[in-house]
Amino acid sequence: MGVWKQIGEYLFIKKKDPNRPDSGFVRYMHGMNRISIFMFLIAIVIIIVKLLVG
Repeated sequence: MGVWKQIGEYLFIKKKDPNRPDSGFVRYMHGMNRISIFMFLIAIVIIIVKLLVG
């Protein structure tokens, strides 16, 4: 599985693979990865705003 495909699934851009096995630990890991990607994107937006404003 490609990196961009996985990131698309984390951000709900791409539909999940129905043939993939689903377990609790994998769901928790994907949830934490999703949170970290959102936090990273928010930090990038804040840095860009600070550079443009200040």
